[in-house]
Amino acid sequence: MDADTLLSKMTRSIIEGDREQAETLARDAIARGLDLDAVIERGFIPGIQRVGVLWEQGEYFLPELITSAECMKAAMNILQPELEKANIRAHSLGKVVIGTIEGDIHDIGKNLVASMLGANGFQVVDLGADVKLDLFISKAQEENADFICVSALLTTTMMQQRTLVAKLRDQGLIDRFKVMVGGAPANRQWAEDIGAHGYAENAMAAVQAVKKLSVSR
Repeated sequence: MDADTLLSKMTRSIIEGDREQAETLARDAIARGLDLDAVIERGFIPGIQRVGVLWEQGEYFLPELITSAECMKAAMNILQPELEKANIRAHSLGKVVIGTIEGDIHDIGKNLVASMLGANGFQVVDLGADVKLDLFISKAQEENADFICVSALLTTTMMQQRTLVAKLRDQGLIDRFKVMVGGAPANRQWAEDIGAHGYAENAMAAVQAVKKLSVSR
């Protein structure tokens, strides 16, 4: 199997959600001594990008989205140690600190957003659910993050999103981090009203929104 065929199979494995195949192909690339940057950029990433298109077209649904994201994660888990051995850092579009706001334990949507961001080339620091506002800020500073993504699934807890943005503004950090908000009660108007930099209604929209903000940095 030549390199181009191998890269094509990598792309297909992500589109088809074939985790075993994705892992096998990642190991094969390492065994062959292939350029792992090219393997990621020309093999696996086009697959997850195609999944995003299929989602937007209504041909893929939540189960396919989750499965493909997990395949991408599995392949990267195999490649990452080899990149580190070679002192090569996988190309990153930016670092994201993400979590569900304090007082809110819902995390299914947040977990999917985190997975899709990671699958699409972002470094993700997932703080989990019920995250205190000060932890979002301190962790973003500690990690030298580019983005803070905050989920809220309750109308009562979404008010904390406003408070977080206000805290960042009061501490002179509002221009240091791009703030994205999401969750069932949130919408684009809410994001604008509280001074957040962006809003997304689902995982793929979040990927596109963060990519757009990344370009504008």
